[in-house]
Amino acid sequence: MTASLTVRSIESIAEVPAAAWDACANPPAAGEATVDGERFNPFIAHAFLLALEQSRSVGGRSGWGPAHVLVEETGGRLVAAAPTYLKSHSQGEYVFDHGWADAYQRAGGRYYPKLQVAVPFTPVTGRRLLVAPEAPSGARAALIAGLRALREAAGASSIHVTFPDRPDMETLERAGFVSRTGEQFHFINEGYRDFDDFLAALASRKRKAIKRERREALGDDVVVELLAGNDIQSEHWDSFFTFYMDTGSRKWGRPYLSREFFDRVGAAMASRILLVMAKRAGRWVAGAINFIGDDALYGRNWGAIEERPFLHFEICYYQAIEFAIRRGLKRVEAGAQGEHKLARGYRPVPTFSAHEFADRRFQRAVADYLTRERAAVDDTIADYAEHLPFRRET
Repeated sequence: MTASLTVRSIESIAEVPAAAWDACANPPAAGEATVDGERFNPFIAHAFLLALEQSRSVGGRSGWGPAHVLVEETGGRLVAAAPTYLKSHSQGEYVFDHGWADAYQRAGGRYYPKLQVAVPFTPVTGRRLLVAPEAPSGARAALIAGLRALREAAGASSIHVTFPDRPDMETLERAGFVSRTGEQFHFINEGYRDFDDFLAALASRKRKAIKRERREALGDDVVVELLAGNDIQSEHWDSFFTFYMDTGSRKWGRPYLSREFFDRVGAAMASRILLVMAKRAGRWVAGAINFIGDDALYGRNWGAIEERPFLHFEICYYQAIEFAIRRGLKRVEAGAQGEHKLARGYRPVPTFSAHEFADRRFQRAVADYLTRERAAVDDTIADYAEHLPFRRET
């Protein structure tokens, strides 16, 4: 660490001016896409992280204690940051380490608290080491050193960096973290003119299946509306939150996001949000929230209060594809897991996480496990790629 840099942690992102944070997270002059093809990622923006805190979706008794790490030059100018949380559990992360926690605790260790560098409840790849373009050469190393110092000061067992982009993953590996690979399914826009052009790239059987699913999802009585910006009103958030709570309660047991979160993020990031809502007989019956990057559409949460075949696919996948094609976006990321997305034109892509444990013996054991797990995941992705629904010549 160079003498001109200082590192500290803060308990709320509100302690940092939005412009200073965003100059590191989403620098306006970045211009060109990163290696992973994203110029603006909405989830590392100050407004998104602040909405999580102000709505009490994180902090308090949530088990996500904000502890963001900052690197500043002499004079206080922020040159690097990491969205960081002290965790007392392993919920809401989408990279599952419950087995590690159980093994460590059975061996007599204390797994929690742990340090999580992540966007809460958001399995979206993006930068995690937020280093400003003009930062001094030692800023990135100072940030990693700051994470380690915070882990030691907090008595945490470990540091977990989830869903970093490839450059950050490689940086962390060089710093001694062990890497983990997962997979997701993304729609890749190959320059399609419209949805029919996308369908034309599919094998005949898959093309017919998608057309049938879209017809049956809507029938003669369901209407889909796309809402963005000032078109999203409180009534829409009320309905969507009902859907979110219903799905979250059945699927996870406890939804993470509060109703206030959607009001706050909707007000702060109106131009970056797309609500896809379905209406039947004059009332909203289903919906999905998407966030809009400069290069990608990110599908996040969905819910419905009426069961209807294929409506989930229509609202979450097909409408997202149509929107991305119209906007000229490069891809759609439709959330974690779900190999059923393959048949609907989504391709397998790797995701990453990085892990470091204070107990070096446990670090070695995890590294050995991950070596074998990575090989299995690589084989799975390769197998998925052999079963894509596209015509062979494409």
